[in-house]
Amino acid sequence: MTDQAPGLHLRGDLLLDGDVLLPGLALEVPPGAWGCLLGPSGVGKSTIGRLVAGLPGPQGLRGRFGTSDGHGTAGRVALMAQEGQLLPWASVLENVVIGARLRGQRPERDRARALLADLGLGGMERRRPGALSGGQRQRVALARTLMEDAPIVILDEPFSALDAATRLAMQDLAARALAGRTVLLITHDPLEAVRLAHHCWLLGQGGAIALDLPPAAPLRAHDDPQTLAAQAALLTRLQGAAAA
Repeated sequence: MTDQAPGLHLRGDLLLDGDVLLPGLALEVPPGAWGCLLGPSGVGKSTIGRLVAGLPGPQGLRGRFGTSDGHGTAGRVALMAQEGQLLPWASVLENVVIGARLRGQRPERDRARALLADLGLGGMERRRPGALSGGQRQRVALARTLMEDAPIVILDEPFSALDAATRLAMQDLAARALAGRTVLLITHDPLEAVRLAHHCWLLGQGGAIALDLPPAAPLRAHDDPQTLAAQAALLTRLQGAAAA
């Protein structure tokens, strides 16, 4: 990584097509930490991710957003979107190294192959996305994101298509690979939030509520009693938000 990871801060009203989607947000992720957004579908989690990534679209902010070092996020963010957005005509390997090729750099194919092997995709480098399962495509998209040396990473439902055991393994790998980066994780999974996040917010119509997490630092063991208790508490809060 060539750029030290900055912290993120976002305060104000989240807008969609000029209308207030989420009022009174106050989100802050320290440098090198994981911040997590939980909440029901359609509440605005991915909209915040797009805003942080600087993508064009109907999202906006009536307030302030920036980084702790004052340099902004332009050119410093890697985004793994929900859809994966793999190139259907390109091989798995070429999808993983596409970022370097678009920047006119020499692709690190050996590194990409090693990463694919770590993700359980060894031997699939020449396949195209159409020949993969949904979980395999999601892992290719994760590999592409991990290949980038961006100091800020946005993971939007990165493990949702994986079975439970593979999801835990990929969480472990992502936590190791992204150590020292500032990560914004968007998820519906309370256990995922508890395992990975330093800070977590529940999004709802009234804005964002900071949630309590166990005192142990991430990566938290999935079977630790404090992890399980926090997961149950977050699930209860999430069910309440969905019913509101």
